[in-house]
Amino acid sequence: MFLFMMFLACSEKSNSDTQENIEVPGDITEDTGDTEEPIPAEPLFPKSSKRGLAYNLIQSQDFEAIRSGVSWWYNWYFRTDATNDFETDHEMEFIPMLWGYNQESDYVVLEEWLLAHPNTDAVLVMNEPNLVDQANLTPLAAVAYWKRYEQFQADMLASHGRYIRLVGPAMTWGTMPNYSDPVVWLDAFYAEFQAAEGRAPIIDALAFHWYDYGLDDQLTRLEKYGKAFWVTEMANWHVEAGWVIDTPEKQRETMIDMVEVCEGREDVERYAWFIGRWNPDPHHTSVFAVSPGELTIVGQEYLLQPYE
Repeated sequence: MFLFMMFLACSEKSNSDTQENIEVPGDITEDTGDTEEPIPAEPLFPKSSKRGLAYNLIQSQDFEAIRSGVSWWYNWYFRTDATNDFETDHEMEFIPMLWGYNQESDYVVLEEWLLAHPNTDAVLVMNEPNLVDQANLTPLAAVAYWKRYEQFQADMLASHGRYIRLVGPAMTWGTMPNYSDPVVWLDAFYAEFQAAEGRAPIIDALAFHWYDYGLDDQLTRLEKYGKAFWVTEMANWHVEAGWVIDTPEKQRETMIDMVEVCEGREDVERYAWFIGRWNPDPHHTSVFAVSPGELTIVGQEYLLQPYE
């Protein structure tokens, strides 16, 4: 499972690598006789709107390597150090995250970031609350944090006319005593929130992480909550003899299956492969090789998968 400290270390990397920009067609104008109304240019790369990457993307070579098949990414943080023109230069969207235990100053920065990016309408919240080395929040403790998320959502709507969807909590099979099962944690969270507020929490989409076989079955277990899904971390780290993922080729095969599940299910709005680059990479999940912009066989295959 991803350790948050990995992101902190990764975020300190400089964006010193540069790459010659690829020219993107500009806006096309239509002569009406009076005024010219801009017509947005068609996307350079037709691709899945669902397909994303869980990684702290900052290097231009990496962006260019995956832009043909990846539409969005996140980095477990509420802002990115990528250049501000990533949306037009790379045709990708950044989704911010409130990881957990956020300070009030984080909400201020997030508001500023969202105002500077008017096309972003979602925030990821509460990363793996039932893992003791991640957000580590009991269902009762999570209630207060969720109320703050809802307050931010209400403030954005009242002050700026923007409805920002709350995507989370990001559930998985965890390590918290009595709450390792994501369904057990979620049931208790709903009950605690109902007891405190007299209603269910506002969850616009439920996030889920999975590192094994059987992703489709896991999502089916979560259908009871009636939410759309964002599968914001996925790969296969199975280690049981006979089923272990110990080669890039085996990881590629399981990735193909996971992508097919996510693309085929109407209730999956978005999904993100874990991870961009990991060295050493014990599970062969990296999309990028060591050199900036160089793809692994998993990364090459991820871009080529069909989409609905």
